[in-house]
Amino acid sequence: MRKILIITLTFFVAFSNINAQDNPNPITTAAPFLLIAPDARAGGMGDIGVATSPDAFSQHWNASKMAFMPSQFSVGVIYTPWLRELTNDVFLGGFSFANRIDERSAWAASLKYFNLGQIDLTDINGAPEGTEKLNEFSVDGSYSLKLSEMYSMGVTLRYIRSDLGIESANSTINPVNTFSVDISGYFQSNEANYGNFNGIWRGGFNISNIGPKVSYSNDGKENFIPTNLKIGGGFDFILDNYNKLSLNLEFNKLLVPTPSISVNDNNQPPYVQEDVSFFSGIFKSFGDAPDGFSEELKEFTWGLGAEYMYDNAFAIRAGYFNESDLKGARKYFTIGSGFKFKSTRLDISYLFNASDINNPLENTLRFSLSFDFGDLFEVN
Repeated sequence: MRKILIITLTFFVAFSNINAQDNPNPITTAAPFLLIAPDARAGGMGDIGVATSPDAFSQHWNASKMAFMPSQFSVGVIYTPWLRELTNDVFLGGFSFANRIDERSAWAASLKYFNLGQIDLTDINGAPEGTEKLNEFSVDGSYSLKLSEMYSMGVTLRYIRSDLGIESANSTINPVNTFSVDISGYFQSNEANYGNFNGIWRGGFNISNIGPKVSYSNDGKENFIPTNLKIGGGFDFILDNYNKLSLNLEFNKLLVPTPSISVNDNNQPPYVQEDVSFFSGIFKSFGDAPDGFSEELKEFTWGLGAEYMYDNAFAIRAGYFNESDLKGARKYFTIGSGFKFKSTRLDISYLFNASDINNPLENTLRFSLSFDFGDLFEVN
């Protein structure tokens, strides 16, 4: 049982924004694995991707980017070890497939599988009582359409399952099955000259995991799933036919109510979330923080990312991610690289923790592999 406690607590700390700062007010959700950056390209740029150029993994970041995909078909495979310093059988894996149907539209599908490893069970005397394998996964499909030469929108339907109960131990934790929707938009300008270089502007947004509250137990207590707003922009410096530098900035905010109802007599933390519908919770999330507007601003995370590409064959990446000390204190630098040979691309990334809070990806290499094939489309 020690292993499952370590895994659960570390995962909860990293993605439910719990920390040891003074007067913290964390926002917690069910199925936080949905927020994990799946691919190493984004992982090398500070875990951002809502407004970067399209690739095989755009389904997670912004499905509307698929309408600008340069190749007819794109396939991606991901593998991210998790808590590598504690165990070797916890990981996030999956794949994606995208098809640009014509000049204006595309569809895509993806699977993400979060494996919590094998849990060895013992009784009070230490005698073996079997093993359990806990897991969570999501399956989704999307359609994107260009509404103009430079702007597209997309919609994604997602099925989510989270199974954290230990059946042989008569666990009271029930599996969660639910559906959610993403709505996204993407802007990509035509290439223009700016004197000594050409450039392309990019911008995008994605409201992901819009869906009903779920319950892991029979006591009627419900949890929000991680409805999230991503918004960002970037610029590609096209220096010549071989060299390109992309700079990107992204902001994220959970569209989930901030705990604001005090559970003690002095009207101080700890707080609990208001019991409202998921739809009401989206709008309340912009103005319900107990400390007002200043606390609302702290609920935004931001990331900076840069990518240098040589001859569309070799890439070097770097990034930084920042979260308020009172909302999770995740702060880290990332580096990465990419190698492309014909239609195959391999991406690798590495994370350097810059916070006192442990990160489950410390000292871990992330990998993703993608393949582009079929007819080529004209890129602006």
